[in-house]
Amino acid sequence: MFHGMHGRRGGHCGPRGWGRGGFAGGWDFGASERGGGRGRRMFDGGELRLVLLKLIADEPRHGYELIRAIEELTGGEYAPSPGVVYPTLTLLDEMGFIEEQASDEKRKRYAATDEGRAHLEENREQAEALIERLAHVGERRQRADGAPIRRAMGNLRVALEQRLTRGDFSQDTLHDVAALIDEVAQKIERLR
Repeated sequence: MFHGMHGRRGGHCGPRGWGRGGFAGGWDFGASERGGGRGRRMFDGGELRLVLLKLIADEPRHGYELIRAIEELTGGEYAPSPGVVYPTLTLLDEMGFIEEQASDEKRKRYAATDEGRAHLEENREQAEALIERLAHVGERRQRADGAPIRRAMGNLRVALEQRLTRGDFSQDTLHDVAALIDEVAQKIERLR
């Protein structure tokens, strides 16, 4: 009932899309907003319930904070929709695993109950594996975020090839361009 991958805009994809493929272990995150095939979903069965319970046991939270926590774990690649999170919280509450905390806030903040913590302990390995899976998505996103640099390098290569092909560079200009590229390379090496 509450399994499936839902982004903020509904459907079966995260807010950033999943068309770039899956990740280790054969996971494919389904169709992106820009197209792509469907594969295994982000959460199957009761996995989302377990992830939410784990996050609430770590720190009392309300629904929006849970959505943001999952989005942060995945480096912005995936955020479950409120339409999936809030019914799951209601179910966890009905199961006795979480309870609403008294608060002056308009949003309901939930804390794990003793029964919820016991259930989490019984399923500790699975819960840790699920959190690790989400973190792996975030790590993969960080590695893939070199895209702006690759794009800029491609632009530089094309611009240089076009100018060199036209043959309108003087020797002085060629040396100036080479000096600029060397200067940028040195600045990049010094970045921390």
